[in-house]
Amino acid sequence: MSENQNLLAEQRRALILDEVRRRGGVRVNELTRKLGVSDMTVRRDLDALARQGVVEKVHGGAVPVVEASTHEPGFEAKSGLELTAKEDIARAAAALVAPGTAIALSGGTTTFALAHQLLDVPDLTVVTNSVRVADVFHAAQRTSGQRQGAATVVLTGGVRTPSDSLVGPVADQAIEALHFDLLFLGVHGISVEAGLSTPNLAEAETNRRLVQSARRVVVVADHTKWGTVGLSSFAALEQIDTLVTDAGLPAEARTEISEHLRRLVVAGEPDNGTDDGDDADGTDI
Repeated sequence: MSENQNLLAEQRRALILDEVRRRGGVRVNELTRKLGVSDMTVRRDLDALARQGVVEKVHGGAVPVVEASTHEPGFEAKSGLELTAKEDIARAAAALVAPGTAIALSGGTTTFALAHQLLDVPDLTVVTNSVRVADVFHAAQRTSGQRQGAATVVLTGGVRTPSDSLVGPVADQAIEALHFDLLFLGVHGISVEAGLSTPNLAEAETNRRLVQSARRVVVVADHTKWGTVGLSSFAALEQIDTLVTDAGLPAEARTEISEHLRRLVVAGEPDNGTDDGDDADGTDI
């Protein structure tokens, strides 16, 4: 972490959380030196992270909270984490989308970031079970009017989760009747053993339906999701075509992933994927 007194609070907290997770704990005086801010500022940041449930304050610093497999943080709690990584992932994922295709976006803060990157891609049909994702497209239409080429958005019904996804039988039946070229899937956790997982049982079932209805499945997940396992698995790694992640993913994880997936895209790095398939308009993705 470089010293920068002009960091926004959310950026500073994301850096602090990454340091806590990477090192297993940090001291307040270490953070003040690294960030170039006061003790009081660091303590306020730790208080905010503790309220989100992602760190535990201890005397003189903080340690990471090991989340139970059934704990599902709310959208706001997750939205301030790994901001730079999510934006990088969103830009890389958006490059996979061709105009005029039918795509689906699941719930999550990374798919929310991706939705913003897709606003200028013309003639999309977007299926989503995320209230937040749908709001991105609807807000853009309210601001700019019904412009030519604006996305057609299909929002499933269902019961709202803490992460603002719509799940349950209503969502499942809606998704079952649809077919889309690409699914962009956010995840709570990803591992070789458990595959893709979530702490919410109903969301797991809805995600299974999304995977079944997609011609291609693209997982968008920052490096902190690797090795995390939620209560319910809904897809094996072999069911995934592409993982789009950030440069924080360790080398050993990349090796493991390459043994199970057709393509790994690391945002900001050359794409060395081996996928030789075609996307919805017949070009290599």
